[in-house]
Amino acid sequence: MLKVDKIIPGGQGICTNEDGKKIFLWNTLPGEIVEDYLITKNKNSYSEGIAQFVIEPSCYRVEPLDECYLSTSPWQIIDYKYELKLKQELVVELFREHYIDIPTPDIYTDFKDYHYRNKMEYALYWDHESEQIKLAFHQRGSHRKYPITKSSIERPEIFTAATRIIQELNSRGEEARKYQSLLLRCNQFGEVSGGLYENHQPHPTFPSLTDKLLGYTYSYSPNGFFQINLPVYEMVLKEIQNHISTDEVLDLYAGVGTIGLSVAPTKKLTLVEVDKYSFGELKENCKRISNYKPENSNILVTLAKSEEVLDYVKTDQTVILDPPRSGCERRLITQLNKMKPATIIYLSCNPATQARDIKILLENYQIKTVKTYNFFPHTPHIENLVILQKS
Repeated sequence: MLKVDKIIPGGQGICTNEDGKKIFLWNTLPGEIVEDYLITKNKNSYSEGIAQFVIEPSCYRVEPLDECYLSTSPWQIIDYKYELKLKQELVVELFREHYIDIPTPDIYTDFKDYHYRNKMEYALYWDHESEQIKLAFHQRGSHRKYPITKSSIERPEIFTAATRIIQELNSRGEEARKYQSLLLRCNQFGEVSGGLYENHQPHPTFPSLTDKLLGYTYSYSPNGFFQINLPVYEMVLKEIQNHISTDEVLDLYAGVGTIGLSVAPTKKLTLVEVDKYSFGELKENCKRISNYKPENSNILVTLAKSEEVLDYVKTDQTVILDPPRSGCERRLITQLNKMKPATIIYLSCNPATQARDIKILLENYQIKTVKTYNFFPHTPHIENLVILQKS
């Protein structure tokens, strides 16, 4: 038997067996006693697995809505209010690992914890008994596929469209092995775009969708980057807007422009994006929002890696950072410390790398605000916003 000590930032419960080896288990909560578990990864110093039978469940354990919850949203077993508390505690812990003491941050949610995702990618499963294709997810910790008949975290329009596509494939006598996956995206108006990825074929380009954020309309590709939970994302944008402290704004890792164009469309705004497809949507969104013209505009858009335009960083600026999970490269952090822009707004989907970067910035900055947002209910993922002001 194993006792779960706590939840780690990766989302599993951590236990210690009789030999002193650490075991990270999905399907567990702090304080629970696990009698049986399945090991999915075994290393010299630790193991990973899934709890199969819990003999002393936590008072915060609830029944998951989906049979396949471990594949998509493994925290469906956690009471939602307790999930919010766990995420607050994890942010504090991750910052403390970098010797940064912060008060427990406020956490924001719209409490719509199911049917919130506007994008979903399904595997395709071949049922040998019925000789038909079924929607599926990959089982956690393996390459096996798990056929599904329902899923509760994506918008219903997505699952309805996916079911219709599978029915059409079956009516034509198609086989699952032809396809890599099915990707679908839905905007806030209920319109769905996307389609099938075929094995050994280039990914197709799907029709763009549009959505509104803070009253501005944005276009984006279904298979490109765009935020998953727009109502909660709007909460972040409103908070960022409150901290634009200068007439000049530099938006790095800009994507299709939803942060900079939403919070500073009338400022002297520079947007930098490295992905050429997102950059194309970014230019279109600039035109839509501010009548952008390269030769006569308050907006500059640049196709480049954010770390390769270091000369864009200036003193009298507000700099917006929204990097990938790996965080910012050291050379960018070094340049920010050198030029000391007035305000740095750092939004991150990985508080661990965010805290690592901020630890270095604290040479010249102080933390003004830390706020956490639950973009991804029933998962361990955390979105964290930190406002830094020059000391």
